[in-house]
Parts: sequence; structure tokens; C-alpha cells
Amino acid sequence: MSDVSTSATNNAAAAPKIEKAGPKLAVGYAFGEIGCQMSWYMINNYLTLFYRDIVGLSASAISLIMLIARVWDAINDPMMGTIADRTNTRWGRFRPYLFFAPPFLAIFNILTFTVWPMEGTTKVVVCLLCYIGTGMAYTAASIAYQALQNVVAIDSKVRMLLATSRNVGSSIIGIILSATAAPLLLKLSHPGVEAADAQGYFRFAIIMAVIMMIPFWICGAICKEKYTEHLHSNKGKTEKLGFLASLREIAKNDQLLMVVLATFLGAICVSGRMGLLTFYIIYVVGDFMHIATFFTVMTVAQLIGSLLLPWGTSKFTKKGYLIILQMLMNIGFLAMFLLPNAGIPVLLGISFVCGLCNSASGICYGLVGDSLEYGDWKLGRRQEGVAASMLSFGVKIATAVCGAAGILLLDAVGYVPNAEQTEAARQGINAVVNLIPFVIGVLSLVPMIWYKLTPEKVEEIRTDLENGKRAYDR
Repeated sequence: MSDVSTSATNNAAAAPKIEKAGPKLAVGYAFGEIGCQMSWYMINNYLTLFYRDIVGLSASAISLIMLIARVWDAINDPMMGTIADRTNTRWGRFRPYLFFAPPFLAIFNILTFTVWPMEGTTKVVVCLLCYIGTGMAYTAASIAYQALQNVVAIDSKVRMLLATSRNVGSSIIGIILSATAAPLLLKLSHPGVEAADAQGYFRFAIIMAVIMMIPFWICGAICKEKYTEHLHSNKGKTEKLGFLASLREIAKNDQLLMVVLATFLGAICVSGRMGLLTFYIIYVVGDFMHIATFFTVMTVAQLIGSLLLPWGTSKFTKKGYLIILQMLMNIGFLAMFLLPNAGIPVLLGISFVCGLCNSASGICYGLVGDSLEYGDWKLGRRQEGVAASMLSFGVKIATAVCGAAGILLLDAVGYVPNAEQTEAARQGINAVVNLIPFVIGVLSLVPMIWYKLTPEKVEEIRTDLENGKRAYDR
């Protein structure tokens, strides 16, 4: 017992009492998110449109592809988290994946936006396999990147600052892509077309894939796993768990599960809506080129919202500020639904508010870090990779639901590809894009009722862990 106490004391002494995140670390961590967004931007915002209008897949085929690929992608997340947690190299547990996964991701990104010279079931299967490959490569890089936050910093506020820098990186690259993607897609297409064609999508995918690898490598080079050994030397339980055992163990972390559930519902509002927003802009607002305007306004607003995260979470706590942002976003969705004919300036103003509130995603990653500390304190085991994968699992299950249901809902309301939409179809698109996310956004607030990790509680838990104490020791 004395050896354990001495080890705990030494570990506590090794950890800094006051930790600060330097600009280099914050910028380096932001680069990882830039890589993630460059990979997933086209998937999230254009793939459904690409499949329907360019590849010519039916709504049922697209729904099936989205459901199978994204459900498998979500299931694959905890698997990857378990693998990462069991990885031990001289570069750390998570950094190696930032170096080796991006080239594979680049290849599959290009294949996903390729129009294959096939028909029928064969074409559907090839599209599905390419999309699954993209998802698996993305999972390897993104899960490692998310988990990295919890071993490059140990202080809750510093981790929140890293989550903020992640959001800032997401907003900056989002602004760039929102302003340039649609024009470049047209520029790279055949001359004279009014909307991007197959050539435009393929060429743009190649450019994005090549550039995307660099930010991942910069992040891996800068973000060293400073606290991996320190945090895991304090573990109360040292036996390694298999995949299913890891899931059973982490399912006991009730606070993490509340964050995952809230994130799942929130992701339906944001990611699911963004995946269909191009249909709203093209067929309800009425112009392909307005995509750049709306997306740019939203991403500029998200950048501003991200810069406000340290102030907001300090002023209202992480939980409180998350609730405030989600409520404002819900109001924005309802306003977009009720005022479809208000004019471009009004719709852009509402979109600005929604974009500002999109910064709430950064808070979720901060909550995961606190939930990880709580899980270590309650259960005596740290699983950064699995914990990070649970949040990603929630997001991807949400996108699976949206991807499968969204295109079917559009068909149900009368959407016809590459045609002038009827008034009933335009109203239906409006409801799918705005009203349904509003309802689910309200529901996303419910899990936060049971989230109890206040700043004071997190500090108490961190102090106990540094002193080698856990809940089951009391």
C-alpha cells in the first residue's frame, strides 16, 4: 500500500499545478481539425447532391448507401478507439495515426467523387465500398485526433481552450471552403454549365485530397503526448480490456453517455441539416451560387462564436453556455421555416445566428474531457480513444439517420432532380431542412438535465486523481 501511495504522490508532483496552452500548441491542434474538415466538407455538404444529380442514383439507393456506410462507420469508431488505446509507440498512442492514415483517406476521398462507368446494382455497390473506405480512413485519423486533446493537456480549462482552437480551425477552413468550393466546382467543370458536373467534382476532390494531408502532419508534428504516461500511471485498474469489455466499462460512465446523447441529437440538427441545405438553397432560394454566400456567412459566424467560447463557458459554465447556444439555434431554425420568403438579407441574418451557435460543438469536446476525468475517478480506468470514439459514434449515427432518411423525405415531399420544383415541393423541402431539425434540437436539450459535472466538481475530481483517490476508495 505504501508503494501505491508513494507512486501516487510522485505522479501528483509530476503534474503542473497551473498549466497554460501556448500559441504553438493551440495552432498545431487547430491544424488537425483543418485536415478533418478538408476531408469531410465535400462528403457532408455535397455527396447527397453528387449521388442524386451527377451519379444518377435513386433516392432508395442513396438512402441504403448512407445507412450501411454510416452505421458501419459509427460501429467502427469504438473499435478504432480500442485499437488506439492499446497502441504503444515511441510517438505515443494517437499521433502515429495522424501520420499514416491521411494518405489512405486522400485516395478514398477521390474514389468517392468518381463517376464509375457502371450501371444498376454494380454502380451502387462500388459507390458504397468507396464511401465505406473513406469512412474507415477518416475514423483512424479523426479518433486519434480527438483523443489527442486529452493527453496533450491535463487542465480542464486548457482542454477547453484546445477545443476552442479546434473550433477556430474548423471555422477558418470552413470560411475558405464555403467561399471557394462552389465557384471552384463550376470553374473545374466543363465550360458553360450552370451547375457543377462530374468533371468538376472529380478535379476538386483531387485538389482537396492532396492538400488535406499536410494539416494532419503538422498537427502530429507539433502536438506531443505530454501527459500520456503520467495519466496512465495513476490508473486504478491495469488489466487490458477487449473491445466489448471496453464498451461495457465505458457505458457505466453516465456523464459521458449524456454528452453523447445530446451530441447525437444536436448532430441531427446541424450535420444532417447541412447535408440537405444545398437542396434548399438551389431549389427554394433559387441559385446554385448562393451556396457560397450562405455557407460563408454561417462559417464566419461560427468563427466568431468559437472565439467567444472561452468567455461563454467561463461566464455560464460549459453546460449553461451549450444550452444557451442550442436554444438560439432552435429559434433560428423555426424562423427559417416561418419566413421562407423574407428575402436573402433576412435569411442570411438568420443563418448568421445559426452559424454562431454551431460553435457549440466545441463545448461537447470539452465536456468529453471532463467526462473522461469523471470516468477515471468513478471506474479507475482511462480510455481516451474509446471516450473520443463515443462522441464520434453519436455524430455518425446521427448522420446515418439523416443520410438515410433525408433523401427519402425529399422524395416524399415531391422533390424532382434537376427540375423546377412545385410550390408544394418547395414547402416540403423547407420543412425537411428547418422544421424537423427544430423539433429534434429541442429534444437535444433534455439529456443536459442529468449532466452534473460543474467546474467545482471537475476540480474536486482532478484533485482526487492527483492524490491517487477514487470514488470507490471512499
